[in-house]
Amino acid sequence: MILVYTGEGKGKTCACAGQALRALGQGMAVAFAQFMKRDCGAGEQIMLRRLLGDRFRAGGPGFLRDEKDRPAHRAAALELLAWAGEQLPAVDMLILDEALYALGAAILRREELCAVMEAARGLDRHLVLSGRGLPDWLAAGADLVTEMRERKHPWRRGIAAAPGIEF
Repeated sequence: MILVYTGEGKGKTCACAGQALRALGQGMAVAFAQFMKRDCGAGEQIMLRRLLGDRFRAGGPGFLRDEKDRPAHRAAALELLAWAGEQLPAVDMLILDEALYALGAAILRREELCAVMEAARGLDRHLVLSGRGLPDWLAAGADLVTEMRERKHPWRRGIAAAPGIEF
């Protein structure tokens, strides 16, 4: 199955981590990759590394904020995509967190993501994708799409990101 967690609200990465826990609890092998995100010691990164070991990788230089950084982002995305391709035959579930953000920022290309989707289907593996900006072609090709919608968030009142909540 291809599962997508998208939308403008908080919770996409949490949904991916929860999906990983559920699969692990059923004895499934899981690989988890984070596009764009630095390995910065966020709570989910600490625990996923503890649970998955070498099958977890945060492979980005952070979110793209300056066009001069695009080549570094593209190189990191290609490296992470190659790693994910190596993991796919050996796992039951591959999770690509923030793949949609990378796609929308043109750091990943449609044909690259389609190739991963086809490989996952061909190997009968579950593929989980997350991020903002779900394109129609991907929504049509997915088996499950969940959209997070923000109704209220403390940062809109000037409250800083909190450990255990946002990271």
